[in-house]
Amino acid sequence: MSSLEPPATLLPAGTLVHSTRSRRRGEVPRLNRGVYAVRDEWNALAPWQRYGLRVQAHAMWHPDDVLCLESAAVLLGLPLVGGDHDIHVLSEHGATSRRSGGVRVHTMAASDRTFAEVDGIRVTSLADTCIDIARSRHPALALAVADATVRRDPSLGDLALVVLNEERSSARGRRQARWALHRADRAAESPLESISRASIEWLGFPAPELQERFPGTDQREDRVDLWWPAQRIAGEADGHHKYDGRFGDPLQALRAREKRDRRLLAAGVRTVVHWAWDDVAEATSLRAMLRGVGMPIVHTPDPGRLASLRGVLRGSSTRETASR
Repeated sequence: MSSLEPPATLLPAGTLVHSTRSRRRGEVPRLNRGVYAVRDEWNALAPWQRYGLRVQAHAMWHPDDVLCLESAAVLLGLPLVGGDHDIHVLSEHGATSRRSGGVRVHTMAASDRTFAEVDGIRVTSLADTCIDIARSRHPALALAVADATVRRDPSLGDLALVVLNEERSSARGRRQARWALHRADRAAESPLESISRASIEWLGFPAPELQERFPGTDQREDRVDLWWPAQRIAGEADGHHKYDGRFGDPLQALRAREKRDRRLLAAGVRTVVHWAWDDVAEATSLRAMLRGVGMPIVHTPDPGRLASLRGVLRGSSTRETASR
């Protein structure tokens, strides 16, 4: 596994001059016992980056721990929503599950899992981290992780994750995991796109095709996130960060989007629908957008899963920084 580059400087207490004074002034936020960060660097980090730094700080003091769930995911480059997670550690044989000081120890069978190292930090493998999350987290978040997993390692596609889930000796969470693992698709390119797919299904709409290409100009192609060929509707899962200035002038970005939409219309697309995180969190908004352009309801909606997804996304103020 390649070397892990910390998003900010980790400062062991022994390297600090006048460490007590620095801590009192808030110049060095404490990440873990005896591990600090530079305040300005810390403040500039996205929430998931802060979480990753906390995980690395934990590993400095506990190098023998095996990290799992979100703690393994953030080191493996899998997507997270939010950054307020516990540090998750796989328990030693005979230990009991417990939580203390923001660290949650899990009793899970090590014999059911394989392991990897990220810059010397021990973690559950890519496949096992994905399956653990699919068994224990919201299905839409699990789908985002499953999509990213098969994108990172194509050998885990074609239902390989499904088989690994079924082969585990423990049945706990097996049935829950099936929904996300059966739908894993490496064509999905972002957490918002993956979670949109989940919401679209639970709203009762037909499943879209992913990353459809259309002829553009000057021998270029335009590609859309989601495509419904029967309705000739294209869907674009756009985070607000595309237009908030961090990637250049927002007005220029919007003009470029308008030009692209016109090219798509010229290529045979009937309409292009754009949505953001808030529209997925409030599924009524996404439903209104798609119904407004003539998208049919083809199966019974699942209001229970939509409500639980709203709760998960509302509980995170950091949806725009869901992954690296």
